[in-house]
Amino acid sequence: MHPTADTALLAVNLGTPEAPTAPAVRRYLAEFLGDPRVVSIPPLLWKPLLHGVILPLRAPRSAANYAKVWMDEGSPLLVHTRRLGAALQVKLPDWRVLTAMRYGQPALRAALRTLREDGVRRLVVLPLYPQYSTTTTASVADLVAEETQGMDVTLIEDYSTDAGWVAAVADSIVAFRREHGQGEHLLFSFHGLPQRVADAGDPYPRRCQDSAAAVVARLGLEPAAWSLSYQSRFGRERWLEPATLGELDRLAAAGVRRIDVVCPGFAVDCIETLEEVELALAEHFRAKGGTLRYVPCLNDSDAHAEALARLARCAAGSD
Repeated sequence: MHPTADTALLAVNLGTPEAPTAPAVRRYLAEFLGDPRVVSIPPLLWKPLLHGVILPLRAPRSAANYAKVWMDEGSPLLVHTRRLGAALQVKLPDWRVLTAMRYGQPALRAALRTLREDGVRRLVVLPLYPQYSTTTTASVADLVAEETQGMDVTLIEDYSTDAGWVAAVADSIVAFRREHGQGEHLLFSFHGLPQRVADAGDPYPRRCQDSAAAVVARLGLEPAAWSLSYQSRFGRERWLEPATLGELDRLAAAGVRRIDVVCPGFAVDCIETLEEVELALAEHFRAKGGTLRYVPCLNDSDAHAEALARLARCAAGSD
């Protein structure tokens, strides 16, 4: 670490509970789902529903899922984000590099105040969401705007088609298939979004499509060799289609038996990739007679750290 550096990179991820327990998950979900950027229902209607119905039901189930993938060092998302931060510090030796969470700990607001109090003059904020959305990146931007008055700040809003990042994702798929053999089909599974948010103008679906297309172009895949879907649905309203579960069913019905799934909307592995995809969806596809292999996120790989460090240097005008 370089506490006296006057240029800093703050890498921000979504967040995670502090323990795989129902009370800890409930606290985390209350903050996450209480953000109007995430759920735009008027608070007078939403808060009684959230605290009276949703959290009591969802927290115990989510805690059980977290427990399946919890690491000795803590939540996978927190562990891998910290490791990525350390890798970024190596790539940016003259910078101060911090990591923070939009929800939960270590808190983004506290990190921003620390950097301001320490006299950091130039700050680059990197939300670890490759594809911009009003529900994720914009929420980080809101809080950054509140806490950085008078500072020289650049927010990297999107890197969905950045050449270095695309190359890192594509090369990780090549390396995985070289080690494990090539599946019959490559499925890009991105986090879902309510359709009404996209209908209101959120560019997220297009950014996801652009990311997948850029990776596919680098891999040289034929159109029939890959597809795109959206996972992690919540609630009863209509979400982006096709759903990952439905896409797996479609592929199984078409006779596909070996699927490789990659999740390039996630910078590091987390409950959505490790429990939902690698465990639950793999079990679902196995029941259909097939094999689902999960391609890990980039995490703290050298290629990932180099791509993000280059983004930071460009944002600061030093590359």
